[in-house]
Amino acid sequence: MQHANDNWLTSGLVIALSLIIIARIMLAQRGMVPTIRRIAGLNAIDEAVGRATEMGRPVVMIPGVAGLGVETLQALSIFGYIARSVAKFGNRTILPTADPVLTGIAEETIRDAYSEVGRPELLEPDDVHYLTSSQFAYASGVAGILVRERAAASFLFGLFYAESLIFAEVGQQVGAVQVAGTPSTTQIPFFIAACDYVIIGDEFYAASAYLSRNATLLGSIAGQDYCKLILLVIVLFGCLCASLAAALGADAGLGHTASKFLTLFDG
Repeated sequence: MQHANDNWLTSGLVIALSLIIIARIMLAQRGMVPTIRRIAGLNAIDEAVGRATEMGRPVVMIPGVAGLGVETLQALSIFGYIARSVAKFGNRTILPTADPVLTGIAEETIRDAYSEVGRPELLEPDDVHYLTSSQFAYASGVAGILVRERAAASFLFGLFYAESLIFAEVGQQVGAVQVAGTPSTTQIPFFIAACDYVIIGDEFYAASAYLSRNATLLGSIAGQDYCKLILLVIVLFGCLCASLAAALGADAGLGHTASKFLTLFDG
């Protein structure tokens, strides 16, 4: 019976938090767009693009080996911003992909970025192309591009797996300024070791929202922040109740309340 009550409590909380996020998205779509701070790693993007222009060498953007998904679409949103910056300075953008479906979307994204700044002729037909869906064959292909093109800047955004260190290490060896961002927590240490700037964890989603200025994304980020604050208050309240229960020896009343909050997401 107690387990069933806890499940209902957990379900109610999940529904309430979901409604908060939906409400914040709807408010943003109606013009109440929240303001989010600029992440320090985004300044590194402009710095890397400027350095590549000065050196007269191309920019390589790597979306990882994952197929079309939320993280990859977020990465393409960031790549679109980078491509606009690169096009303004008349430089090249190279984007190899590991998914044939993603290739068409990526090509359209980069083409639109160059067209927006009035430089569509700078985009060469083979600059956005499909390599292979094989993980390490793709890693080898990207490594070859970095070396042959002598890339001055490398941007790694998306989902990455064991191939992440190959990208980062080869980019470091050719002297490219590297900016990486991924929600893949297991790969972040490798990027920190080999890249110049790293956008960590949830900042990846915040960066996409900030650069695209998309109301839905901005509203979602704000709604999630409210939810995190609510969860933090619940955890602190549960800890306070447990501490008071232990101090007062109240096992029935206050202790029962504390137990509910501290095991809210259990089972």
